[in-house]
Amino acid sequence: MNLDHDACYSAIRVRDARYDGRFFTAVKTTRIYCRPVCPARTPLSRNVVFYATAAAAQEAGFHPCLRCRPEIAPAAGPAPGLPASVARALQLIELGALDEGDLDALAARTGVGARQLRRQFREHLGASPVAVAQTRRVLLAKQLIHETRLPMAEIAFASGFGSIRRFNERFQQLFDRPPGALRRSSQPDVPAGPEGEIRLLLRYRPPYDWDAMLDFLRLRAIAGIEQVQGRRYTRSISLDGAQGTVAVEPGKGDALLATVRFPRLPSLPLIIARLRRQFDLDSDPAAIAAQLSHDPVLAALTAARPGLRIPGAWDGFELAMRAVLGQQITVVAAIRLGGKLVAAHGAPLARPEDGLTHVFPEPAAIAAADLAPLGMPRSRARTLSAVAAAALADPTLFEAGNDLDVSVRRLREIWGVGEWTAQYIALRLLREPDAFPAADIGLIRALEALESRSYTAAELLERSAAWRPWRAYAAQQLWAQGAAG
Repeated sequence: MNLDHDACYSAIRVRDARYDGRFFTAVKTTRIYCRPVCPARTPLSRNVVFYATAAAAQEAGFHPCLRCRPEIAPAAGPAPGLPASVARALQLIELGALDEGDLDALAARTGVGARQLRRQFREHLGASPVAVAQTRRVLLAKQLIHETRLPMAEIAFASGFGSIRRFNERFQQLFDRPPGALRRSSQPDVPAGPEGEIRLLLRYRPPYDWDAMLDFLRLRAIAGIEQVQGRRYTRSISLDGAQGTVAVEPGKGDALLATVRFPRLPSLPLIIARLRRQFDLDSDPAAIAAQLSHDPVLAALTAARPGLRIPGAWDGFELAMRAVLGQQITVVAAIRLGGKLVAAHGAPLARPEDGLTHVFPEPAAIAAADLAPLGMPRSRARTLSAVAAAALADPTLFEAGNDLDVSVRRLREIWGVGEWTAQYIALRLLREPDAFPAADIGLIRALEALESRSYTAAELLERSAAWRPWRAYAAQQLWAQGAAG
């Protein structure tokens, strides 16, 4: 990725927050890289070089600044012109694809060869896929050092390092000091304990409409696994047989505060990645609004709700079950059925708390269950069983890694899953920004009310071409308008 030196230098001279996270400034005389908003004295133009990613700066031999802390920069979102294979690989890396797997497996999931993927990463990000994964671990570890009282050994494993020795070596290389020396407080360490409680900030690029997000989640909260109280969302989680809970609420500055209680510290990077996707923390509201503002109707909606995000999902199988339960019935009725499903087939939570009593059922439990007693049409019960069987046959079915058309086609191969359900899953789970369930009656009615004319699904699909590549966000704006109206 090419960065205009003069434009970037002008941004750092005035510490323009709009560019925070979009590039990093590396100072050749100090071998340190910074955010554009760093409070340190601006270096001379001839002494700096700019990188699109923190990984590129670190791979070039520069060290993270201790003042502006690159690890807390907001995510920049997908860069314009980024190849689909690179965008998909970045999503998979965030979800831990290189923590246990290798580059060949990652490349295969993106549809290109390992050599081509490395070349694309070098061209567009300035760093290799492995370097991106390593930087992710280092910056998470540094955040945990500053924001928690965890002992260094626990931070090493919680940030994805395979050993304490490798953790110490990497920090010595980057900062010329052991990791413990970066913690300025003299307060004693506090281990996570048997429940593994960790509190940390999840930063985003403002604005963020948290109240709209909570309203969406409150209406769809399934009894036993989710709860919204005040401005706080809590839910139970399950990963590889281990159970825990997460709670999310507004934090200081442009961040959400997450409280994670989970017994396996090495699962923290995956939990963070899932939460970031669930709450859509990596999107760029300015870029989305700029595109949608070309349409008068969407321009007015985005101006009224500038921080509206797309609510995601904690788990792919769970969202697919929700989507099927919601076919042709109201949200309230679907959530009532979801509560029955959880009570009948969800595993009890080992440590119930605040109304959380179960975790969502696993695919194996649904596939083996008789769903007729739940009181739903036979065809819907059959679809739920088919989705469970498909998830068991292909564990990657609900993971990022394919383009929109491929994802929708794979989902539609499941008995009972049509275009609407597949697009809805792609929109909320796979984070496909251009997913668009054109047959959704809520979208049709919302646009009809705004434009005082009737629409068919085909006409709405044609109308949505002006909103690409952000049709998913246009859909969320229309849904919000329909709910308000």
